[in-house]
Amino acid sequence: MTEPERTPPRLRLGTRNSPLAMAQAFETRARLCAAHGWAEDEVELVPVLASGDKVLDRPLAEIGGKALWTKELDQWLGEGRIDLSVHSAKDVETIRPDAFHFPAFLPRADRRDCLVGATSIAAIPQGATVGTSAPRRAAQLLNLRPDCKVVTFRGNVATRLRKLAEGEADVTFLAAAGLERLDQSEVGTPLGPDEWIPAAAQGVIAIECRADDAATTALLAAIDHAPTRAELEAERALLAELGGTCHSPVAVLCELERGILTMRAALFSPDGAERIEGTATFTPADRTAVELLAADLLARAPESIAAHFRAAV
Repeated sequence: MTEPERTPPRLRLGTRNSPLAMAQAFETRARLCAAHGWAEDEVELVPVLASGDKVLDRPLAEIGGKALWTKELDQWLGEGRIDLSVHSAKDVETIRPDAFHFPAFLPRADRRDCLVGATSIAAIPQGATVGTSAPRRAAQLLNLRPDCKVVTFRGNVATRLRKLAEGEADVTFLAAAGLERLDQSEVGTPLGPDEWIPAAAQGVIAIECRADDAATTALLAAIDHAPTRAELEAERALLAELGGTCHSPVAVLCELERGILTMRAALFSPDGAERIEGTATFTPADRTAVELLAADLLARAPESIAAHFRAAV
């Protein structure tokens, strides 16, 4: 008896193959299938090994930046081998190829960082070694605790927790959203925004497809979360105005409430010695307020900060 011919999937969803990326792909597939009444196998998951997952002994800024998370998926998407790709929004470059666009952002999860190995910044032992590869985390930590030493810490959640357990560092930071998606929220202590400003776009799953693919764009629009889009587009607009790169220590908190966005941003020197902050309140359609905030921050930034933002040079 011959096997029945398998019906091709409606969509091929490309994702990095790390446990967290796969969890994000599962969530995306579940939301797509629920929105359109599809069976799960109508969205095929296509794991792709990203360059950023291959080289773990150096900071991203030294080996190619955020593009290391996206270039393989971009290639597969551009070649038509997948129909859409799923990203952690904070890992996506601010300027993307014109051939692609984001028809959907999923509802934002917890945007906070978690501290692993201590219950608060103040509770970190004197002179502790802190493992992180993120310029924002390193600079913000050193601004608050200049007695600490920062060492490079890369890899997925399991790898970083293993390094911590083996004593390569005393404490580290992990995104609360990532821990939540891996059912490991008990691992760390969330840091409130009064104490610690998160990364732009943290906690958001971004879904990308080809800009000329009207059919996929329409299907993805059904799962777009408008409040998350409003926050994310404002945060990415600020990074673009600042000229921030993966080298730039910048923290952003942007929250939508009753149709109004409130943004708080901080820029740091890499060693944490200098810090400047600014705030703005505006409607989602108002990009002028974002431009003015970026201009104000750069105008007040000492050279130790301004040198790390392209817009300042």
